[in-house]
Amino acid sequence: MVSQAPTIYSLQPPKDISLSDIEAELSQIWQSYGIAGEEGTLPAATRATTFTLIVYEPEETQQLLAALGFYTGPIDGILGPQTESALREAQKAFHIPETGKATPDTVTVLRGEVAKLKAAGKVATNVSADSKSPRIADEIALRNPCRIVTLSPMAGDDEGVKAQVAAYCPIQKQQSSTLICCEYITLTGTATALERIGGMVPALLIGGLPKFLWWKATPNPNNPLFKRLAAVCNNVIVDSCNFNEPESDLINLQTLVESGIPVADLNWRRLAAWQELTAEAYDPPQRRAGLLEVDRVNLDYEKGNPAQAFLYLGWLASRLNWHPVAYEREIGDYDITRVRFVAKDQRQIEAELVGVPVGDAGEIPGDLTALRLNSTNSQANCSTVICSETGGCMRMETQGGAQSAGLFQQVTSLSEQKAEALLSQQVQRWGHETLFEESLHVTAQFLKLGVSK
Repeated sequence: MVSQAPTIYSLQPPKDISLSDIEAELSQIWQSYGIAGEEGTLPAATRATTFTLIVYEPEETQQLLAALGFYTGPIDGILGPQTESALREAQKAFHIPETGKATPDTVTVLRGEVAKLKAAGKVATNVSADSKSPRIADEIALRNPCRIVTLSPMAGDDEGVKAQVAAYCPIQKQQSSTLICCEYITLTGTATALERIGGMVPALLIGGLPKFLWWKATPNPNNPLFKRLAAVCNNVIVDSCNFNEPESDLINLQTLVESGIPVADLNWRRLAAWQELTAEAYDPPQRRAGLLEVDRVNLDYEKGNPAQAFLYLGWLASRLNWHPVAYEREIGDYDITRVRFVAKDQRQIEAELVGVPVGDAGEIPGDLTALRLNSTNSQANCSTVICSETGGCMRMETQGGAQSAGLFQQVTSLSEQKAEALLSQQVQRWGHETLFEESLHVTAQFLKLGVSK
C-alpha cells in the first residue's frame, strides 16, 4: 500500500536574503512562532536536530522550471513528485512528450524558453512555495528532519552568490505534540563564485551533528570546492547510476577512498537483493563446494550505464579472491565488456557483461536484469541464474552453457530505488563501509586494465 504524502506546513517559503543574514534569518523564524489552525493552535515547531546535508546540485531542471513559473518548491535538486508534476505541466505547455522526466529535449526547450524571458526581462526571481503541496524532500524530512544546504552552480556571468532560506514542517497525525521542521539554505551562482565562498559553507553546518555531502556531479578529487566540503563531512554520498563516464568515474571514486574519504554510493544499495540471492544460492551444504568451481559469469544490464554491473562483478570477485588480469570492451548494438580473472588456484575465470538495449528503460540507468554463474566443469553443482521480472531469465536460458541450469531465482527489487528514498536510509549511518570499499577496490583494478591499454 502506498502511503499518502503528509500535509506540509510552510513555516518560511523561499526568501531571498544576503549571505551575511542567513543564520539571523533562520533564528528569527523560531523566535516568534505561532500558528492558528482550524481547531486552535498548531503544535509548537522545533528546528532540525539530526544532521546537516550539503547537496551539490549541478542539475538545472528545478531552476528552469521555477524561472518559468511551473515549480514553487525549494531548489534542492531532489527530482521527486513535485518536480515531476512541474515537468509534466511544462511538457504539456510546450508540446513535449509528457514523461515527467528531465529528458534532454525537455531541458533544451526549457533553456530556450528561459532565454526568451531573460531577453524580455520577465524571468521570475523569487518564487513563493505552495504550503499545501508536498515538499520535494519529503522522504528525507519525514524520517530525518535536518538542515539542507544546496549549492546550485549556474552558467552565465559571475554575479556573486545569491542566498535563499526556507523552512517546512511535515504534519503527522500520530505525532501531534511538536512539528519537526526541515531548514533549507540555497546558494546559487557560477561554479567559480561558489568556490569563492566555499570557506563560509562549513559555518552553515549544525555543530556537533553528523554532516553529509551529497555530490550529485561526477566526483572530481581535484575540485577545490569538493575537497573543502569533503574534508568537513562524515560521508560523501554519490550515485554512480548518473556517472557520465562510469569507467573513469569509478576509478576516481576509488582514488577518493584511498585518500581516506568515507564514500557511499546509492547505486551500491540497489545491488542488495542481487547480492543476497547470490549468497543464498550457495548456502546449502551440497552447493558450497560448487562455488569454488564457478569460472563463467554472465551479467545483463539495461544498456546505457554499466556501473551496477561493474560493482556487482567487483563484489563477487572480492568475495572469491579473484585477481583481474585482462579487460576489454566492445561497443555496438550490445555493449559487451569481458573481464578475465585468475583465482588463487590459478583457475581462469571469464566474465561477460552485456548492455542489453530495452524499449522502455527504467528510472535507474543501467539496472541489472539477469546474471548467470556456472562452470566449464559439467559435473560441478554451481549453476545459478538470477533475474528480474524483465525477462532476463529467457536470455540466460537461451544462451546455454557447459553446465545445465541448476538454480533459478527471481529478484524482488528494493521497494524504492529512487535516490531520495535511498538517501534517507543512507544518512542513518556514516563512516567507512568495508564491503563497499573492498568491492570498489577490485572494480577499479579491472577498470584500470582497460585504461592502461
